[in-house]
Amino acid sequence: MLNMFSALFLAALVASTITRIWLANRQLRHVGIRRDVVPAAFRDQITPEDHRKAADYTIAKTRLGILDLLYGGLLLLGWTLGGGLEFLDSVWTAANHTSLITGAGVMVSAMLIMSLLDLPFGIYHTFVLEERFGFNRTTIAVFIGDLIKQAILFLVLGVPLALLALWIMQTSGDLWWFYVWAVWMGFSLIMMWAYPAFIAPLFNRFTPLDDQQLRERIQTLLNKCGFRSQGIFVMDGSRRSGHGNAYFTGFGNNKRIVFFDTLLNSLEGAEIEAVLAHELGHFKLKHVQKRMLTLFLMRLAGFALLGWLAGQSWFYTGLGVSRPSDYMALLLFMLTVPVFTFFLQPVLAHLSRKHEFEADDYAVANASGEDLVHALVKMYRENASTLTPDPLYSAFHDSHPPAPVRVAHISANINQSPLEAIT
Repeated sequence: MLNMFSALFLAALVASTITRIWLANRQLRHVGIRRDVVPAAFRDQITPEDHRKAADYTIAKTRLGILDLLYGGLLLLGWTLGGGLEFLDSVWTAANHTSLITGAGVMVSAMLIMSLLDLPFGIYHTFVLEERFGFNRTTIAVFIGDLIKQAILFLVLGVPLALLALWIMQTSGDLWWFYVWAVWMGFSLIMMWAYPAFIAPLFNRFTPLDDQQLRERIQTLLNKCGFRSQGIFVMDGSRRSGHGNAYFTGFGNNKRIVFFDTLLNSLEGAEIEAVLAHELGHFKLKHVQKRMLTLFLMRLAGFALLGWLAGQSWFYTGLGVSRPSDYMALLLFMLTVPVFTFFLQPVLAHLSRKHEFEADDYAVANASGEDLVHALVKMYRENASTLTPDPLYSAFHDSHPPAPVRVAHISANINQSPLEAIT
């Protein structure tokens, strides 16, 4: 039965969808108009062919994103007002299992079905779009193997977590939402710690960096910055993609530095050092802790809201579910929250960009700003990242500053113009 909350949900869905499409069209126009003109500061390192490839790649991804957005909106309506969750609940309820088994069954089966329904876009993105632009190196066997591993991990980890959350909701009184939040945060921390050693190796091969000269350079930087890790590893990213990247993973005494093999093949030693210095900046400036704290507080607020909504019958009926239950509260909240929080994205993106600028400043102070600029430009080129995103689209979607803005910021810190820094 539709109610006022149904109208509010539909209004938020329409507003966010229209805004997303409007932003995407801005991006298409902005990038398309500038497709044939390389920004002046990048002309010595980015060829017109590279620039056009980045523009075409960005346009193709944006257009696919619009289709994915519309498809996702229709699925959301199908799951909620269309009666999808209601039907799934009736199937499991008819099996006469305990409430815990029924709840976990509905949640797990819904998540698996959602993943299967999203699969066509994943297949198209990997084997059509990425293939078209020369990035895909994933074989069908690897793709299927990844899906099987992900499904097994989901069942092994997700089912016990779902059962525990539902048990807490049924037995912990009015403050169940706080205890579920605490369990969820504890689980997240355990996964962050366990991921580098136990989960990531299921999907990729990690080998110690064998370039002795580069290892010594990196170790010198780590000592300078007072950073201790459990090793420097090279990941076989080329097994799946031509994109390059580097990242830190883990926390506490289980931190690792990981370089994609594709990145090592494209950057010089000094450039790798500069990229690493940027990543070290995130740790030394406590960005990781700040992001974790922000995430924890946001989820605490979310669970508190869920604790209230779970007791409101209109929340369920307004979203197409006639019978209130703990597991339906969790599912409905998970599905609908992104609709209502979309307009907060620029705030979160702004905070992320602030951290990126600060990490760049740290890299300039502890390595070479010139080498950082060279590395970034190479990464933009190798990953076909557009140099000319629409500012408003970028404000909503990009956690990193646009290339010209970022290069200009670094260049100001090393008292050079963007052109001088690149050349």
